[in-house]
Amino acid sequence: MPVPRIRQLVIAAKSLETADQLGELLGLGEPFIDPGVKEFGLENRVYAMGDQFLEVVVPMKDDAPAQRFITRCGEGGYMAIFQTPQLDAFRSRVDSMGIRRVWNIDLPDISASHLHPADMGGTIVSVDEARPLGSWRWGGPDWRERSVPGGLVSMAVETPDPDGLASRWALALGLIVDRRTLYVKDGAIIFREGPVERLAAFGIHVADRAGVLARAQDMGLDVDGFEIRFAGVGLSLLD
Repeated sequence: MPVPRIRQLVIAAKSLETADQLGELLGLGEPFIDPGVKEFGLENRVYAMGDQFLEVVVPMKDDAPAQRFITRCGEGGYMAIFQTPQLDAFRSRVDSMGIRRVWNIDLPDISASHLHPADMGGTIVSVDEARPLGSWRWGGPDWRERSVPGGLVSMAVETPDPDGLASRWALALGLIVDRRTLYVKDGAIIFREGPVERLAAFGIHVADRAGVLARAQDMGLDVDGFEIRFAGVGLSLLD
């Protein structure tokens, strides 16, 4: 069975200033603005790192799901998007588990399904199949020209029941749990104990870790070793 890959991680924020700060902090290129997210009551900025993506979404409507998330939890990790070459098999598997698909799209170059966070747990999960494999509609038509060196190597989900949630994600994604960790292609999903379920941290490979840490200090962000606290998410830097 094909192993999924982390392709895009998303932060929900109160304003686009957070997106600008993220770009400044990590030394990112020009972001893509996706008009399609208006369907969800959002505006966004999508930054390319290698062939992966960091996105900041900002609610434009009081009834947008992201606004309800921010009201309940504050700014923070909002969504994880995985890539698979076999979305039909994934859809069949989650349907058989009773996990609701709350949004589906099938376009010539990409298909995707969003899973209900109440069923999946932890965060909103999307699983997408891009055609061709190396493409990515959500990054914009010229994302390769805007990309900077780096990438996403891990994500951490906090929950009061890390063993139970890891097992559920493993079944849904077709993976095996190894000590509260699911190993995906080129990365890992780590489950750790916490008071509430949330997407708590991103592991990010950067070309200039010292430079990013220096900028974090200049911006007045909380820095602990190689982790920066940013918009409710721990950004763990790897060089």
